Amino acid sequence: MTEKRLDGRVAVVTGASRGIGWQASLALAREGAHIIAVAKTVGALEELDDNIKELGSTATLVPLDLSDYDAIDRLGAAIYERWGKLDILLGNAGLLGPITPLTHADPEKDWEKVMAVNLTANWRLIRSLDPLLRQSEAGRALFMTSGAPHKCKPYWGIYSITKAGLEAMVRTYAGEIEKTNVRVNCFNPGPTRTGMRAKAYLGEDPMTVPHPSELTPYIVDCLLPQCAEHGRMFDFPSLSWKDYGSPVS
Repeated sequence: MTEKRLDGRVAVVTGASRGIGWQASLALAREGAHIIAVAKTVGALEELDDNIKELGSTATLVPLDLSDYDAIDRLGAAIYERWGKLDILLGNAGLLGPITPLTHADPEKDWEKVMAVNLTANWRLIRSLDPLLRQSEAGRALFMTSGAPHKCKPYWGIYSITKAGLEAMVRTYAGEIEKTNVRVNCFNPGPTRTGMRAKAYLGEDPMTVPHPSELTPYIVDCLLPQCAEHGRMFDFPSLSWKDYGSPVS
């Protein structure tokens, strides 16, 4: 039997109930990882669990609203009690928010809601799970970003700002853990056939952009113990690693 590259490793995936998170969960499970699948939708998580079992792997389902920060802390405590470490963190969950002028955005319904999921929740995940990643001999963390903060298109302000903040946070965290066994990067999927993109690009033929499953081999590569990249971004449209300040597709 061929040895799987992630046998025995434990992976947290947020936004696991659909799109990139769903496909990434399956890809990591296919390589032998135990998936701690985090999402709000219980039914979708149960369906994901069935699919993971069919692949011969296992999952722990965590129905959780990422704006519930205390629950994120409890997640870290539960992982410590059961495994004592965490090998992989895939911070995938995100909200698009409204495509609207900044001056028209509602402070709570729009700004605070998107900021909570796209930025603050990822900080809380780092805060809660960093000690567990350090307990792994090769902890790996990857956060989904976008080309949006590099383009700053009109009306995309809230989304762009949260992703710019996310990238700044990942770069800062990378510097702080430089001398540990943990490596952290961002991943820019580019145009992808997801529900979020369908909301943003009404009328676009979804078959003209890549399916999320096309990204997953590269996501898995970024999360392998052998991946030594740190504080950088993998840009899927160009299939290349980027330093911050380099052009992004």
